[in-house]
Amino acid sequence: MLTRDGELICLHDIHLEGTTNVEAVFPNRARDDGRYYAADFTLEEIRALDAEERLEGRFPQGASHFKVPTFVEMVELVRGLNRSTGRDAGIYPELKAGAWHDESGLDIEERFVEVARGLEGLGSELPVFVQSFEPQSLRELVERELELPLVQLVSERQSELLTADGLAEVAGYANGIGPSKALIEEDPQIVARAHEQGLVVHPYTFRADSVGAGYASFAEEVRAFVRDYGVDGLFTDFPDLARAALDR
Repeated sequence: MLTRDGELICLHDIHLEGTTNVEAVFPNRARDDGRYYAADFTLEEIRALDAEERLEGRFPQGASHFKVPTFVEMVELVRGLNRSTGRDAGIYPELKAGAWHDESGLDIEERFVEVARGLEGLGSELPVFVQSFEPQSLRELVERELELPLVQLVSERQSELLTADGLAEVAGYANGIGPSKALIEEDPQIVARAHEQGLVVHPYTFRADSVGAGYASFAEEVRAFVRDYGVDGLFTDFPDLARAALDR
């Protein structure tokens, strides 16, 4: 997301109230619809908020306080962890609501390209995929000559993108697709059709505390998608458990 002063922040939604205490800190800053939009706040104001997980049973568990990080801070965190652990974990940023940002006078694609180009080694030293549900956002990144792999996210409302013709079109601007896992379960041939177009397939979202129907465990679900459906990767809130499931 972009703040009012054009800073990229790591936030799942265009609204703040679902994952921060914005209503307590800035009670009079909601729009007429009652929502608090990140684009209406400066980075300094957003730094004044506490952030928390929207899903129950995770964090914070007690006295801990978290803040909304900037994109640059997140990159620096992952790089530092890689250096200290010897691992090569990458990042998978999603550009959210590009059309909405345009309507708000904010060019999130241009700003992302500007910041990404200023981060040395992004995509080489630090592996990256960039994802979006909006085809136009990805096309704009291509037009701006961003040299990072792009992934077209696909919801149930966008199933036309997963037809042979749709995937051929996606292959013209992206390197992969990220369909919901339900779409693959309904039509396993999506994976083969995508591979025919040279697209990788990374379905979402796999959660150990919310295992999909029909699977006895999180590990069984992960293995089914990788080994039976043949996907190339997956989105999960539990990467350590997913890795362990595949290593067995």
